[in-house]
Amino acid sequence: MTIGESLLPMRVALAMAGLVLMALVASAAPARADLRVCNESSNPVSIALGYRADRGWQSEGWWVANSGQCATVFQGDLNSRFYYLYVADDIGGGAWDGDNFMCTRDETFTIFDTDDCLARGYERTGFFEVDTQNRTDWTLQLKDPVNNDTAGPETGEDAPLEGENEAPAAQ
Repeated sequence: MTIGESLLPMRVALAMAGLVLMALVASAAPARADLRVCNESSNPVSIALGYRADRGWQSEGWWVANSGQCATVFQGDLNSRFYYLYVADDIGGGAWDGDNFMCTRDETFTIFDTDDCLARGYERTGFFEVDTQNRTDWTLQLKDPVNNDTAGPETGEDAPLEGENEAPAAQ
């Protein structure tokens, strides 16, 4: 047996190990950090999101989550502690809302600023606050309101604002 022939099994083993390592690296997906809303209510819901962006306050909508499904309303690492949501029950007509007013409209939208919604042709809509506790990933579970209370998910009451400079002003 020559030296080349004795190294052949080792070369094959190294090549296989390299292929396995390449497959593991290629299949590893980067960790995703998102803001998700999971609908545990009995009806489909439409979701609007508000948050402080680079240009100031921004509201966006609409995402739809059927009963038992989740919607990702913000993709990527959460760069703020507080986000704001308005969620409408598409069949029952109720809503999860709050005292943090932002601009919305019936069609798909991205709206900058929270001032003068009506004068600018938008609706003025109350959003509830979501405290992500400075985590980069957050999932909110929506449940059917108790006693038709529409104040906010799970707590039954609106979360207070951290500070007036941090949240949109009530109009």
